[in-house]
Amino acid sequence: MEFSHEQDIAYDKAAVLCSRSEKCTSEIQEKLKLWGLSKEESEPVIEKLIAEKYIDDERFARAFVKDKFRFNHWGKQKIEYMLRAKKINPEVLELAFEEIEDEGYADELLKLLSDKAKSVKGKDQYDTRNKLMRFAMGRGFESGKIYTALKELGI
Repeated sequence: MEFSHEQDIAYDKAAVLCSRSEKCTSEIQEKLKLWGLSKEESEPVIEKLIAEKYIDDERFARAFVKDKFRFNHWGKQKIEYMLRAKKINPEVLELAFEEIEDEGYADELLKLLSDKAKSVKGKDQYDTRNKLMRFAMGRGFESGKIYTALKELGI
């Protein structure tokens, strides 16, 4: 397929962007729109980027899940919310969450809560427990897992 001059320039810029770091389809669509391409003009550019493996939503989702869990200490709910905001397909989400092992997930939550418990100042144990609960929920962990971890910590 023949690209217009604007599409060629946009393709080159997008390819450089994608080669620097993982990008998903919706992020590139936004960039192309920002660079002045209409939706009709951007579709062939995105198709070529996907065909040449510059864009791969599954690869992006797996890297995103791994990074946000390992470095930002986010729970599955927050990661899922952020990926849905990037318009990642639900089937791809399921595959991406295979990157997090259940045992490592529980250990990370336990470590996060025990570290935070050292700095939380509550009036009583009930108040401290509520503060830790809100903290962990804000990080995107599920309430059932938080209750289990708090029980394990004896809080």
